[in-house]
Amino acid sequence: MAGEIEKKPSDGHQSPFERIRRVSDAGHEHWSGRDFARVLGYSDYRNFEQVIQKARVACFNSGQRIEDHFVDVTEMVEIGSGAERPVRTTLLSRYACYLIIQNADPGKQIVALGQTYFAIQTRRQEITDRTTEEQRRLLLREEIRRHNAKLAAAAKSAGVVEPVDYAIFQNHGYMGLYGGLGAQDIHRRKGLKKSQQILDHMASTELAANLFRATQTEEKLRRDKIVGKARANRTHYEVGAKVRQTIRELGGTMPENLPAPESIKKLESKKRKQLGDNRSSPPDA
Repeated sequence: MAGEIEKKPSDGHQSPFERIRRVSDAGHEHWSGRDFARVLGYSDYRNFEQVIQKARVACFNSGQRIEDHFVDVTEMVEIGSGAERPVRTTLLSRYACYLIIQNADPGKQIVALGQTYFAIQTRRQEITDRTTEEQRRLLLREEIRRHNAKLAAAAKSAGVVEPVDYAIFQNHGYMGLYGGLGAQDIHRRKGLKKSQQILDHMASTELAANLFRATQTEEKLRRDKIVGKARANRTHYEVGAKVRQTIRELGGTMPENLPAPESIKKLESKKRKQLGDNRSSPPDA
């Protein structure tokens, strides 16, 4: 971030976090701590500075350079009648915002929305930077398998025990995320056969949305100590709907309108073959 203070917030998105996003002349995005505090409903910036400090500690503990994500600067703000006065603030990277939103007051509804927004965007950016689309699909599909097992365990603890009940529970998550469409509806919409798995025919963007739906539902079931099939179903639907709302606010394509790529099983088969070839190849001379 290097301390640049280009004061032109980007626009074109409905999300309050996108509206306060700034882009420097060099194309680097950042957020002002004071803008961020206002969006999150902190009337006293000193209270928000405590949240920033917690985020700095989390940044350090994650092995990141604090100065790459938090830059203390002085800005001029209007105080009326055209007059201005200097105030201190902190310029924040997207990762810094993600850490802050994890340490902000969870009782604020806007914080919950921010957790969804920055988690999706941060994960998408990390994966985009490091891997190809095929690798992203393979990585995300495997993560969904792992987290669906955790989700099933959390649902069982809530009272969703029988296989038919779990199928209904899963359907509620899809309906929330896909605007009322259940699993069978998605199959028809995507042109899939009954035997084909929906998750096997998703590109990385759609997989990321479903992964976040699964992880956040599992956490909410445990955190809120949800008990009863009806409450568990409602929770899964509401989390799915919240992820859908975030996609809409970002101006993204709704998941039911995304194309269905070839089965990821073909990619997994190709990867296994490549690994086998590598193991059987002699070492370089």
